[in-house]
Amino acid sequence: MSEQARVLVIEHQGNAGIGHFADRIAAHGVTLETVGPDAGAPLPASLDGYDGLIVLGGSMGPTDDNAAPWLPATRALLREGVARELPTLGICLGAQLLATATGGAVRNMPAGPEVGLTSVGFAAHAADDPLFGDLAGDAVPTVQWHWLEAAELPAQAEVLASNAACRNQAFRVGPAAWGVQFHPEALTGTAEDWVIEEGDGLDELGLSGPAVVAEVREAEPRLRELWGGIAERFASIVRD
Repeated sequence: MSEQARVLVIEHQGNAGIGHFADRIAAHGVTLETVGPDAGAPLPASLDGYDGLIVLGGSMGPTDDNAAPWLPATRALLREGVARELPTLGICLGAQLLATATGGAVRNMPAGPEVGLTSVGFAAHAADDPLFGDLAGDAVPTVQWHWLEAAELPAQAEVLASNAACRNQAFRVGPAAWGVQFHPEALTGTAEDWVIEEGDGLDELGLSGPAVVAEVREAEPRLRELWGGIAERFASIVRD
């Protein structure tokens, strides 16, 4: 591996970027290279020359290839990352793409979407996980914004965190590929952007956009500390 590790970041839309992860990862000697439609850079044909992969969230579904024609290439890169045991992280849509690419399946959430600040619980067996081991047995705050979920995981996957709304909140496929249904990269500014994007959609769910943002803002110090630490841990795994 080169002295300056490189991680490919696939961004599906400009208001769903890597957020506060950027500074935390860069501070650990890892260069992030962002590609995608709003980034103005096409996806590479392979992961050659990269030491890790992060696939971010977006408003499309993981198989909406007509609306988002870069998704087949994204799934191919995720399969490559798993096969090469390259440190890989899929966030929200990225987690759904990881599950779909490796033999799982995604569905609409039966009880409706999960939006705003919620808690997820990490299993005791997550203590052995290289990325989330320090969270084993803990219930932790997360930012959620999803109408779909990974309902079935590939045979080689291990569930690491769950809550009542969604069983597969965090999972690992193979030794070094993780999917998280929540948004560890998101803080208050991102929540504000998403409330604007949703328009009247939150009203239809019985949610108040300002109240959703206020909850995230109140929790931001804890979110920054908790998930910033996970970003640093991912960077360390990449460098190792």
